[in-house]
Amino acid sequence: MCGIAGDIRFDGGPADTRAVASMMDVLAPRGPDGAGLEARGRVAFGHRRLKIIDLSDKAAQPMVDEELGLTLTFNGCIYNYPELRAELEGHGYRFTSSGDTEVILKAFHAWGETCVARFHGMFAFAIHDHASGTVTLARDRFGIKPLYYAEGDKRLRIASSLPALLAAGDIDRSIDRAALHNYMSFHAVVPPPRTILNGVRKLPPATLRRYAPDGSFTERVYWRPPHQRREGDAGLIMQDWRDRVLDALRTAVRRRMVADVPVGVLLSGGVDSSIIVGLLAQEGQANLATYSIGFEEANGEKGDEFVYSDLIAKTFGTDHHKIFVPSSDLMGALPDTIHAMSEPMVSYDNIGFYLLSREVSKSIKVVQSGQGADEVFAGYHWYPPLADSADVVGDYARLFFDRDHATLARQLSPDWMAETDASRDLVAAHLMAEGADTPVDRALRLDSQVMLVDDPVKRVDSMTMAWGLEARVPFLDHELAELAATIPPEFKLAQGGKGVLKEAARLVVPHEVIDRPKGYFPVPQLKYISGPYLDMVRDVLGSQAARERGLFRPDYLDTLLADPVSHITPLRGSELWQVSLLEMWLQSHGV
Repeated sequence: MCGIAGDIRFDGGPADTRAVASMMDVLAPRGPDGAGLEARGRVAFGHRRLKIIDLSDKAAQPMVDEELGLTLTFNGCIYNYPELRAELEGHGYRFTSSGDTEVILKAFHAWGETCVARFHGMFAFAIHDHASGTVTLARDRFGIKPLYYAEGDKRLRIASSLPALLAAGDIDRSIDRAALHNYMSFHAVVPPPRTILNGVRKLPPATLRRYAPDGSFTERVYWRPPHQRREGDAGLIMQDWRDRVLDALRTAVRRRMVADVPVGVLLSGGVDSSIIVGLLAQEGQANLATYSIGFEEANGEKGDEFVYSDLIAKTFGTDHHKIFVPSSDLMGALPDTIHAMSEPMVSYDNIGFYLLSREVSKSIKVVQSGQGADEVFAGYHWYPPLADSADVVGDYARLFFDRDHATLARQLSPDWMAETDASRDLVAAHLMAEGADTPVDRALRLDSQVMLVDDPVKRVDSMTMAWGLEARVPFLDHELAELAATIPPEFKLAQGGKGVLKEAARLVVPHEVIDRPKGYFPVPQLKYISGPYLDMVRDVLGSQAARERGLFRPDYLDTLLADPVSHITPLRGSELWQVSLLEMWLQSHGV
């Protein structure tokens, strides 16, 4: 787990090491344990290190292998690196370190770009081939690890965060209107390659891109699991799927135990994180550290789920830590939370994960977390209504979008309104692509391969890495996800959603955490904005910077500020928080 950066020139000139150093400074929280910069003519890579596997300096990055003629900068973790190392040693490769970084170098040399198909893990990396001059970029299947880039005049810069690229300078900071449309309609999800800024893009998940020395590139997607039934599975019943899911999840959790430091769990008290704790306990992990967070209630809405996390902690005898955040501390942490966002992210979970990560990182460097279960196993409320949909695009938009195109036109200033319905067009293209059998399959594919990447996954990476904490997500094990994609929707929709996962969980955890209403990461103060929070957003939206930018129609802002509680989106979000968060993020990063 680290931060990576790079500057690549396509005009024969030397790489800009000062720009790389500036990016590394911004990425320092992602890798507080070490730093390195390697320049070779027109290519310079930087790295900030968080020591998790092979704590020695032999695993420092950027890693150069002069014998193979390769330089690598890498962020993430390859969980099956011991098996890959043994295979590579059988082919005659010699290793000087004991971690996963050198395995990537050798694997790339041995198998070329196809090496990524062998990796179980999360990763974003860049490899420079000294002889050919090519630079290869790669991102893991679910985009768990970020990879941003900015293209200039005969130049490419890469980094683990958007703010790092801004620090290097020479970036077009104008707002991308289509991305703004996505942010306002597609529940703040801005899918790749776009970001909210025209000058910064991001490599899509499951993608390899190879740059030639002249700047031309080729790109391919290396993983796209079909959401379809397999011929031999027609006779399987719920118990059969339950057993397959439990076996695959047990393997996924076991894989994510690999580390040279202790591994804990972020325990919300829901079924997803609870089953992870139970499986780790069954794997024999003693003195397992678990962490939960709660907030003050507001408008009658409770701000914690400690009753369930306490039950799991007691059942499995974990070393449990409860963190309660009073409203005063929440307010004080908001500016730093927003600054830590790689892109504007509207979910209330951000502040929760930020503060939780702050406390967890004081005692541990690696945690497992339950993100991805809802998108893989159909846990959200919008899936059941799609079961019999004759218009999956229209029905999905009605259930998920914060607002439609016509409504947005009444809220955004005319200068900022996209000419076409950018969000619906984007969603339609994904939903109607081949490879999904039913409307629910189409929605699950969209959510797991698009929405998940730029909402829950990005949120967890940004907030945990702000404190040098590595978060591993077993529900996004690609083999588990491939299995889940083949399960008939009725087994996933059962029991109010995630039926097959709940059946697996019954073999591991107490039923009380399963047979209850679905919980969310509650931060009610940011949903029902009042008092000092209302004063704060009023000041932000009334600031000179906001007025000069003029993103929103004044009458729309007046309506929100007059009665915030009455303007809640279909996904239970605050419209006022959505618009003010965007403005706060832009101002925080000097845009």
